[in-house]
Amino acid sequence: MRRRTGLAMAGVAALAWGEWLNWRWSRGLVGHGGGASEAVVVLGYRNPQSTANLINRWRVRAGIRSIVADGAHGTCVIFSGGATSSGATEAQLMADYAKSVLEFDGTVLLEDQSATTWENITNVIPLLEDVDRIKITSQPAHALKARAYLRRQRPDLAERLVRADDYRPGEWMVVKPLLAVYGLWTLRGLNADERKISL
Repeated sequence: MRRRTGLAMAGVAALAWGEWLNWRWSRGLVGHGGGASEAVVVLGYRNPQSTANLINRWRVRAGIRSIVADGAHGTCVIFSGGATSSGATEAQLMADYAKSVLEFDGTVLLEDQSATTWENITNVIPLLEDVDRIKITSQPAHALKARAYLRRQRPDLAERLVRADDYRPGEWMVVKPLLAVYGLWTLRGLNADERKISL
């Protein structure tokens, strides 16, 4: 009985830790900028098949709901991701899912050359020059890493970063401890200042 209670308490603690860490990451390196125009950047994930995979479908949904969260006008969604083994690009697969399944009829731009998160940011910068607010959508640790990269490449644009709606309490709850462990590993390259803000 004690062993079961101990395991249950450890499980609850792991879930709470994963939830807390993802919540913290979703709020790192963002401000409260205003303005009429907005861009939501949705980062792609490895996609070997010819349709958007589970992770990319979730990222698209999070990107679309990030528009609704603020009711912003003049918002464009930028899908970012290069070629997959199926021949299509991650960006195109995500855009197809947004239009055909989610029936999104807003402005869509594609960045279809990047193969890494650093390249995602490098290649979307020209599309961000004229917007007032920038949201980057992915799993919270990955989005934080991308925001840190924008901060390194273009600090002036990073001043326009605001929160996306890519964290919701209880969503992906069972796997959030794993996402937290993976996130800690992927964020190890951030500098001390970025790490201080994010943790």
